[in-house]
Amino acid sequence: MADEGYSSTAWESTDNSDPNASQILPYGLFQPNNPSLIHESATAPALSSLQVKPSSPPPRSSSDSLGRSSTSRWRDSVPVTIERKDALSMIPSDAISLVETSFDENVLRVLCELDCGVPLLLDRIKQSMVSCREASVFFKKRAVLEEEYGKGLQKLARSTSEVYSMNDGKAGSFVGAWQSSMKIHEVMAENRIRFAQRLNEMSDELASLAKEVDKNRKQTKELASRYERALQESELNMEKSKNRLEISSEELERVLLQKEGESLKDGGLQAKNQGGVAGKRALGKAVAKGGLLLKGKNPGNIQRQEDDIRTRVSNASDLYRKALTDTQAMRQEYFNFQLPRILRALKECADEIDLGTQYHLTRYAFLFESIVLSDGSTLVPVAPEDGIGLKSTIESIDNRADFKIYMQNYAYARGGAAPRGPRREGPAEEGFLPPLPTHGVGAHSSVHANTPIGNGHNSQIPDKGRPTFGVDLADQMARDNVELPAILEKCCAAIEKHGLQSQGIYRISGMARKVASLKERLDKDMDSVNLDSEEWISDVNNVTSVLKMWFRELPDPLLTSNLHQGFVEAAKIENDRLRHIRLHERVNDLPDPNYATLKFFLGHLHKIAEYEADNSMSIQNLAIVFGQTLFGQMIPGNGSFSGHGNGGIADAPFQNKAIETILEHYSDIFVDEAEVGA
Repeated sequence: MADEGYSSTAWESTDNSDPNASQILPYGLFQPNNPSLIHESATAPALSSLQVKPSSPPPRSSSDSLGRSSTSRWRDSVPVTIERKDALSMIPSDAISLVETSFDENVLRVLCELDCGVPLLLDRIKQSMVSCREASVFFKKRAVLEEEYGKGLQKLARSTSEVYSMNDGKAGSFVGAWQSSMKIHEVMAENRIRFAQRLNEMSDELASLAKEVDKNRKQTKELASRYERALQESELNMEKSKNRLEISSEELERVLLQKEGESLKDGGLQAKNQGGVAGKRALGKAVAKGGLLLKGKNPGNIQRQEDDIRTRVSNASDLYRKALTDTQAMRQEYFNFQLPRILRALKECADEIDLGTQYHLTRYAFLFESIVLSDGSTLVPVAPEDGIGLKSTIESIDNRADFKIYMQNYAYARGGAAPRGPRREGPAEEGFLPPLPTHGVGAHSSVHANTPIGNGHNSQIPDKGRPTFGVDLADQMARDNVELPAILEKCCAAIEKHGLQSQGIYRISGMARKVASLKERLDKDMDSVNLDSEEWISDVNNVTSVLKMWFRELPDPLLTSNLHQGFVEAAKIENDRLRHIRLHERVNDLPDPNYATLKFFLGHLHKIAEYEADNSMSIQNLAIVFGQTLFGQMIPGNGSFSGHGNGGIADAPFQNKAIETILEHYSDIFVDEAEVGA
């Protein structure tokens, strides 16, 4: 029977905890090393005679806890293990400043004194898991909304910016403000997308936390059940040992009565059993098992029976004493060590999910506040280096200046086209009308002599067959065997000689009739034209208009259609230094004839800008005049572009910016150190 007992090592198969955990405040019921207690228990009829400390909780069996836990709605759902992963490790180290993480030992003491401590914590953990999962689902749905909003706003801003650049919308300050406002919307959209990513991360972390806590709860619940079953089996084994001891004691008592010749109906045995049903039932068992004692009354047989029964009583007493000691030890270990250990694990698990949920909710509130403040600082920046904001960007639109620039570009783009309305042909005092012809032979010949060439008498100008207008730049330079176009050198020399201080040089157009006449003469016989004559120096704007017309009528623009987009993209760069570098690279990509012509002409414009105080033509004004002229412009009537389709009103600001940047850095781009030294 000794193998039916439970020793204190019965817990070793389920106990993997840290021995230091036994330092928890004891809640013991027994003293296992007290021999007097064991002796009293061995002879007592029931365990109710055991002494219990007044300050300790009443003795409990596993059936008590199971009975109470069955009333809980969530008793069998979700558990926790002792050797669990730290799910809060996913929370950053700054969580200590957001939520309190200290463990309350007083709460643990109260839980240890409650009969329902384990089911209480199991149900509480399940409630916390429901809350955690709800927060995770909310974060996930909120992330979907934020991501849809951010991506939709980003797509709208980008598509709007691209469509506007392809349409013939207003240029100038409006297009700059419009593109800046779209960039502001893109920044806000990117912030929302990042916010959605953070929400997805928090949702996944909360879901992972709930899953890990669910696993730990189940494992700890199973561990607690194993401890309770082991204690229950030990108590049952102790009851069996006690019953065997009582039966053997009754047999010994009957043998002693028979030995003394007393009747079974008389004496102390009858008095002992007359008040209890359990005693009669035990006596009946004793009679059934030891009926042979009544058959033989031989003193020798009775003595042998007495010795045999005494041996059995001694063995039963030893087994009962061992079972009682083991049960007391297990109850002490359960209530003093294992139960506090399980309750601590469950409480830590509950704290873990509660703190994790609170942390992520606090993090959500912080991120939500940050995203709202970020949108506000994007719309209304606090520091000047962060920009001017959406409202100030829209207020920066200067409609009056935009219209002036549009008028200039419109007039320059159509300067060489045939007029489609009334024209100014004479002086203002004569109503802008040409002089009327007089009748008579002399007068007729005089009119012919004074009529300007190019007004119906073109046959008088000999044509040498070396045209310069509308001829490819490389072809005419190769034909004339020159390094620079002759018309460019001729016109620039006259302008620098007579027009450096002329107000609005290159901005003011000449008279159309004079311009057409000069163009024809230069195209037929350039060498015969003297630009230093009074006819041309009286209004140098006629010479500048002819030179601009020559640039506009080049089959391929001076900056070439192939490199047009590269110049425009470089001009869009906001960083001044990087824009200078990229434009320098595009200039170096030009063919040799175009590069030489551009270098010479921009040097001429650079000299014009040096007289800005006299002629009011700054580098910016010159860039506006020659932006579309050097890049090519639309030809009215057929909807196509000169050259290979360059230009467009949407690119006009960037064309102007490219010319302005190249002029500002003329020396860096074109002038070598050797030339400067010379």
